[in-house]
Amino acid sequence: MPTITVGTACIPYRIVGDGPDTLLLVHGTGPGSGMWDAMLDAFTDRYTVLLPDLSGSEAAEDDGAPLTLETLAEQVNAVIDDAGRGPVDLLGFSLGAVVATAAAALRPDQVRRLIATAGWISAEQDEYLRLSMATWLSLADDPTAFGRYATLTAFSRGFLNRIGREAVEANTSYMQPTPGTLRHIALDLALDLAPLLPRVQAPTLVIGCTQDATVPVENTRRLHAALPTSTYAEFDTGHIAPAEEPAAFVKTVRDFLAAA
Repeated sequence: MPTITVGTACIPYRIVGDGPDTLLLVHGTGPGSGMWDAMLDAFTDRYTVLLPDLSGSEAAEDDGAPLTLETLAEQVNAVIDDAGRGPVDLLGFSLGAVVATAAAALRPDQVRRLIATAGWISAEQDEYLRLSMATWLSLADDPTAFGRYATLTAFSRGFLNRIGREAVEANTSYMQPTPGTLRHIALDLALDLAPLLPRVQAPTLVIGCTQDATVPVENTRRLHAALPTSTYAEFDTGHIAPAEEPAAFVKTVRDFLAAA
């Protein structure tokens, strides 16, 4: 697995598949790039997939300083440079959607097409979002409550009932209050994407989730409205549309990327 040094951080990334085009997947708040593993087979027929683990994820190493949006965006762009496969198609989820958008703004030459799923501009624009993130951060001393809150806000009520109690309880252990995850949430609260939005040049698809209790969909619609050349799609799911509607999510992504 390649590992690169970016500032004070050692950032590993995986390379999966050997397709002619390149797709880089940017993970959201939490453990790291493993969130994408269940759908990699849906892309590797066409794409060589790059999966970085950014600062705050379990696999990355750095000095533990507070994270900034620019820091994580720089890490994404450094992976593209190191892999030597740019410009790439860039898909980010949640915090990863914000980071991917920032990466596209800072290095327009690196990104062919951009997909931002369940992203936002700033928690200061939505008191619900700000309070929700602050509440999650306040549960750091109770790992059980921290994981339950993450599960409760990540999925729609219908999906949780559909998968059943055993799967729901198993899911609550996925998100834990590690130092890195807490740094991610602090960044979720503090970031402001607005100054970078005018610099995005790549054709962009913004994807929102109508039942999103983590990042209410109005925030994602606001991100779309702030990107005049973007198109918009919406899923009737909770925050993690790739988990609730994987086939439809993959089709939407592939259709947009194929329309070059």
